[in-house]
Amino acid sequence: MSQIAALHSFRPTVSPSSLHVRSSRHSVRIRSQSASASSSSSTCSRDGDRWSLHGKTALVTGGTRGIGRAIVEELAGFGARVHTCSRSDTELNRCLREWGSEGLAVTGSICDASVRDERLELIETVSSFFGGKLNILINNVGTNIRKPTVEVSHEEFSRLMSTNFESIFHLCQLAHPLLKASGMGSIVFTSSVSGFVSLKSMAVQGATKGAINQFTRSLACEWAKDNIRSNAVAPWYIKTSMVEQVLSNEEYLEEVYSRTPLQRLGDPRDVSSLVAFLCLPASSYITGQIICVDGGMSVNGFDPRHDIPRS
Repeated sequence: MSQIAALHSFRPTVSPSSLHVRSSRHSVRIRSQSASASSSSSTCSRDGDRWSLHGKTALVTGGTRGIGRAIVEELAGFGARVHTCSRSDTELNRCLREWGSEGLAVTGSICDASVRDERLELIETVSSFFGGKLNILINNVGTNIRKPTVEVSHEEFSRLMSTNFESIFHLCQLAHPLLKASGMGSIVFTSSVSGFVSLKSMAVQGATKGAINQFTRSLACEWAKDNIRSNAVAPWYIKTSMVEQVLSNEEYLEEVYSRTPLQRLGDPRDVSSLVAFLCLPASSYITGQIICVDGGMSVNGFDPRHDIPRS
C-alpha cells in the first residue's frame, strides 16, 4: 500500500475535548545564584535545544513546490517530523520518495486547502499521525490573479478570498487544540509585500495579505495564553513556478530589479530559513511580527539604480 493510500484508509475523528492540554500559566520566580550554578552543567544541552526541532511536529500546507517545499525540507532538516499536503497525487508521491531517500521524516496527504471538507480531513489525519499534538503550523497555501480591480469577477474575488484567507483562518481554528496540547505552538503565515505596499494589478491579493497580517497580530495576543506564537513572512518576488510567466517579460523583470535594492530575485531558501527560525525555541520571545523577505523592496523610496547625468 502506498503512503497516500495508507493515509486515506485511516481517518479517526478529532475531539478537542479528548485532548490532553498542558497549562501554559507558570509562576514567575527569580532564580537564586545557587540554583543557577546547579544547572550550569546542562547549559550546553539546553542551548543546543534552542537551535533544534528534534521531537517537534509540523504541518506545512502546499509543501511540494516553491517556498512550501523549501520550508518542508528546512524544518525536517532541523529534526522535525513534517506532514504536508498537495492537490496533486503524482507530485506528492514524487516528493515523498525524494524526501525518503534523503532520510527526511516527511509524510503527506492529498488536500485542496481551499475546500472546507478537505481541511477537516487534513487535520484529522495530522492528529492521528502526531498523537493529537502539533507544534508547528505553516499556512503556506495561496494564489494570485493579476487584474485591474474593475476587471476582477465575483468568482475570481471569491477564489482569492477563500484560498488566501478563509482557508488559513479555518485551519487555525481546527489546529488550535492540537497546538495548545503540544504545550509550545508556533504558527507562521506566508504573507506578501503586497500586504504593505501597492503592487500592479494586485489589489485583491494585497487585501487578502493585509488581512493575514492583522490576523497574525490578533492571534499572537489572543492565543499567547495557550503558549502559541503567531508570526508571518512577507516575500517579494521569489524564484518559483508561480512567477515564471510574469517574470518572463524582460521589461517587467527590469522594473522588479529597479525597485529592489539588492538587485536580485529571492530564493525559496531565503524564506524557508526565516520560517525555520520563527519555529525554533531560539525565537520563543518573538510573536505578532510580519517580517519582509524582499531584498529591501518595501523600504525603498526613490533610489535609482543608475545615476542620471544632468544636462
